[in-house]
Amino acid sequence: MANTNNGVAPVDEMLPPGKLFLYGLQHVLAMYAGAVAVPLIIAGAAKLTPAQTAFLINADLFTCGIATLLQTLGIWKIGIKIPVIQGVTFAAVTPMVIMAQTGGMTMIFGSVIVAGLFTFLAAPFFSRLIRFFPPIVTGTIITIIGISLLPVGINWAGGGIGNKNFGSLSFIFIAFVVLISILLINKLFTGFVSHIAVLLGLIIGLIVAVPFGLVSFADVADAPWIGITTPFYFGFPIFDAGAIISMILVMLVVMVESTGDFLAIGEMVGKKIGQEELTAGLRADGLATALGGVFNAFPYTAFAQNVGLVGLTGVKSRFVVAASGIILVVLGLFPKMATIIASLPNAVLGGAGIAMFGIVAASGIKTLAKVDFEKNHTNIFIVAISIGIGVIPVMVPNFFQNFPSWSQTIMHSGITLGSITAIILNAFFNGSKGAGDLDELKANAGIRE
Repeated sequence: MANTNNGVAPVDEMLPPGKLFLYGLQHVLAMYAGAVAVPLIIAGAAKLTPAQTAFLINADLFTCGIATLLQTLGIWKIGIKIPVIQGVTFAAVTPMVIMAQTGGMTMIFGSVIVAGLFTFLAAPFFSRLIRFFPPIVTGTIITIIGISLLPVGINWAGGGIGNKNFGSLSFIFIAFVVLISILLINKLFTGFVSHIAVLLGLIIGLIVAVPFGLVSFADVADAPWIGITTPFYFGFPIFDAGAIISMILVMLVVMVESTGDFLAIGEMVGKKIGQEELTAGLRADGLATALGGVFNAFPYTAFAQNVGLVGLTGVKSRFVVAASGIILVVLGLFPKMATIIASLPNAVLGGAGIAMFGIVAASGIKTLAKVDFEKNHTNIFIVAISIGIGVIPVMVPNFFQNFPSWSQTIMHSGITLGSITAIILNAFFNGSKGAGDLDELKANAGIRE
């Protein structure tokens, strides 16, 4: 693990308060749109009132913050202690929409609580699979994560899915300005300024978007100043067996995806993620999810959107994302502030998204550079087939539409499909280890860097 000059690992470095806030705010801006998307979808399916919808969003932001603090700071053997921000998993959207329409919000929260407890208890057993994640698998998974996220950034750049003017030249121009700004700042500046390139790019994009009439703070005046998240706001949870089983299936998918995200961030910050660390991270996912059910929120997982930001900025301190957790808690308690953040146009986010998500894919390629493809020719098939299958839901979303309904949670997640494929193919060709790992080959040959 790399150390700083004072002997503290970069991931554990405490930065000055001003830097912590700005770096943390940068993470919040990068994940905000994704964080509020799920509660908006569920509120629509459950036909909630505007006031109930606003409460649901605030509850989600508040619990996002608690989950992020739990993951970054850690309590006992809970929390992986790396710069990973927590958000609602999109893998849960389909089953939760069905529950909202058939059993209401209380059915969702009942299943979320039980699935969270299941994840917490299953974490030590699932983490034993870490040996099936050598560089050939982790590099492939990280690459798939980046590729799967790129359409999100591209859709933002076009104005956002459902926008009647999607693809407008004004949207694309604004996204281009943000992207170029980030590149120029990284080119012309070093140190602190380059580390907040995304934040500065978003601010520049926001300023440019104003003359286009894309920025409105009209909803800020209507938003309340304070919003307290009270447990079981929608009523005591209903524990339905079918709903619980479907949510447990979602959490199994979440554990696979979180493992990939943890390993990706571990590679970026120079922290080895072993069985103990993975167990702590998955426990935090489970506990945060159970708390989500209590505080009117949803299943939580490592937010892949922010993995690229760690790589892009080079800021590795977990306390930066802990600051993001505090900001999210504050946004959840003060809806007026959250509404200001929500005023950031999609096109502005798009420019930053393309850079961040591309960085994730590039980081996967960097990890694959550790793998030997010459002496072990089967490794190329592991990467090729895993990526090929992983991008199916991204390229052709309805490809698996005729598969059984219970399988749709898995089939709609390219990250999960690609991860499972990479694990199976590596086990088939190489056993439980990634034969052909260059570091391993050098070590066996007595070669040192």
